[in-house]
Amino acid sequence: MGAQSSRMPRHWWGRAPEEPGASGGKEAAEEAVVAERKEGKESEEARPAARQRSRKRKTGPGGPLTKEPPWKRAKDRSGSIYEALFLRGEGSDVRICALGEEWNLHRVYLCQSGYFASMFSGTWRETNMDTIELQMPDENIDREALHEALGSLYRGSILIPPGRVVAILATASMLQLDELIQRCGQVMKETVSAQTVCSYYYSAESYGLKNIRTMCLQWLLDNVMTQCSEELLREVSLDLMREVVASSRLLVMGVEMDVYTMLKMWMFLQLQPTWRGPRCALLPHTNTWFASYRWDSEGTPFLETEQGRAFVPVFQQLRLAYVMCDPTSAHVIQQDALIPPSWLCPLYNEHWLGPLRAEQTRNLWPVGVYVSDPQERSMRCGGQLHRDKQCSWRLEGLKFSWDLVLCYANQRIIFRCSARKKSLSRCSARKKSLSLGVSLHGRRKVVFRLRLFSLDRNGRAIFRKRTEYRMLSLRQNQELEVMNLENQDVVFPIYVACTFLYRHQGGRFPRHLSLQSSSEN
Repeated sequence: MGAQSSRMPRHWWGRAPEEPGASGGKEAAEEAVVAERKEGKESEEARPAARQRSRKRKTGPGGPLTKEPPWKRAKDRSGSIYEALFLRGEGSDVRICALGEEWNLHRVYLCQSGYFASMFSGTWRETNMDTIELQMPDENIDREALHEALGSLYRGSILIPPGRVVAILATASMLQLDELIQRCGQVMKETVSAQTVCSYYYSAESYGLKNIRTMCLQWLLDNVMTQCSEELLREVSLDLMREVVASSRLLVMGVEMDVYTMLKMWMFLQLQPTWRGPRCALLPHTNTWFASYRWDSEGTPFLETEQGRAFVPVFQQLRLAYVMCDPTSAHVIQQDALIPPSWLCPLYNEHWLGPLRAEQTRNLWPVGVYVSDPQERSMRCGGQLHRDKQCSWRLEGLKFSWDLVLCYANQRIIFRCSARKKSLSRCSARKKSLSLGVSLHGRRKVVFRLRLFSLDRNGRAIFRKRTEYRMLSLRQNQELEVMNLENQDVVFPIYVACTFLYRHQGGRFPRHLSLQSSSEN
């Protein structure tokens, strides 16, 4: 994207603010401006003739002359100050040396910076020095960024290209230039994309821009699984990926197994940062590399090896209970041998006892719903509505409860329970199709939340709508309208993210459940 103009309004134009003890520097700094005014006075003599010519032109076909707008005069004056005082260093009373460069500047202008104001007004060694050597504690600061930040003290606007915003933000943070810091944050908001999101996130975390950090994290939650490119995955750190995978707001395109697949490719790129290739080749190369490593390590699960231990906190955030309920997914997990068997054995036990307990539970109350703790207990799944056209898809992962279908029709999102009871007769069982669900009961309860949003080409949300946590209880072939999009400014395609809260573990099921609001939206 093009450069962004940083507008920083000030209460002065061409005149430095009053500072105690800086009168000499102020007089020298304003000589250029005084010279401009003298030139203006010398031209006064020619103005009567000019007025006469102006009157003549007013009666001509051109009409009245247009006056020069005030903002243009202010801009020209700011440009003159910048060129005379900053670029040429006229009337300088202090020299700033850093990064192998020198700037002849003025204390009265530098005191707009909190860093220099503290230096010049205290009892520091540099307070009365004519030459000041600056040490750069931040590797993000370079000569060009320092030049732009110092120059911003002499003019009302600077250009901040997206590729330079991190360096300028680092410099503005060191010099305590609040207006420039705010403008850098604005540029980040306007230019976040797959190419910039990670660098923006890390810099926002380092320099205390909490709103930018939150924005970048939300961008990753919305896009990391839809823009699963090698460039993006390579830049996501361990701590950041752990936070993304742990969140119940992560858009899971498909089912929880797809989160595992994404993590596997991400881990491969962290271990092999020099790998390059097309996106379609990433997963095959990942599987080949881990298979070779498994052979060399004699079958030791990768997360138990020296290289794999660093990734354990990330993989611990997987919702494995919803991965292992599918035979194909369970087979892939065992074949990859990334996850230790000690993580999987309790899940097999739960999945065996889960349907047995479900069949013996004759009440209609929820099966251990945890609304106040969606971080660990929720099942995430999702899909995409490409156009405003009727469609539906089956929500996998609910096999121990029912066969649930999500439908879109007439600008409405509908849940439909389409399961048919299995016949207990052997003969009829051969003739009738069986339900995908395990449970023989016609009705179950879970808690769900639905989120819809649309993204622009850079992955920024342009439409969002969601439900609160609601109890879902349907009989066979019963429908429930969960969201109405009529009179909504909807932009297709739309991403649909579903979160279901329930579990299969043992224990006494509560007969009453209070839906507490979660701290995580």
